[in-house]
Amino acid sequence: MKTPIWKDISNALRADIADGRYRPGDKLPTEAALAERFGVNRHTVRHGLSSLVEEGLVRTRRGAGAFVAATPADYPIGKRVRFHENLAAAGRRPEKRVLHVTERPATAGEAEALALFEGDGICAYHGLSLADGQPIALFESLFPLKRFPNMATVVVDKSSVTEALKAQGVVDYTRASTRLTAVRATATQALHLQISEGDPVLRSTSVNVDLNGTPIEYGRTWFAGDRVTLTF
Repeated sequence: MKTPIWKDISNALRADIADGRYRPGDKLPTEAALAERFGVNRHTVRHGLSSLVEEGLVRTRRGAGAFVAATPADYPIGKRVRFHENLAAAGRRPEKRVLHVTERPATAGEAEALALFEGDGICAYHGLSLADGQPIALFESLFPLKRFPNMATVVVDKSSVTEALKAQGVVDYTRASTRLTAVRATATQALHLQISEGDPVLRSTSVNVDLNGTPIEYGRTWFAGDRVTLTF
């Protein structure tokens, strides 16, 4: 009994992935390129890719192509949440990219979370978190300017919230609360996270406090649903 061509394509791509030719997060060649490589039509290639998708080895993104599925990164949520330490402990290479930092008045909700008055100044730090070069989360960290007047400069220089706070006298801090909600990615979030608009993301809303229990950071994070396993 002959092996179906589509299955032969699946086997070949599976071997390529096993050999490290394509690593987790890598984009596979286009259907047209694969059709040329195997001397078949695109429908046959699509059938072969579908088999790998069903196995969980490959994921497709509408309008973007097919990618080798990455193993979700374990990310502990507890009394102390430290991005770099958490990912390094899971054997991943952590990285943060600053998107933009602004100073603005706090909204009513933000002021309540940070024990401020509405309209008080805050520093809003927006960035992208990556594991092994792959985007896993978008984040927004808000800090009271009364307490940290130089945060906009320091957080860009340090690129680490923990180090930025330490540079301004906060030797330690803990997580006071965390709230998780499943939402769908907006167009902008999808662009940064390299997913499709409408894909599921997990939104985390949290408050960190210093050793005296005073709120020092109000954070919102949007995790790519298939790239992170949150543990408690």
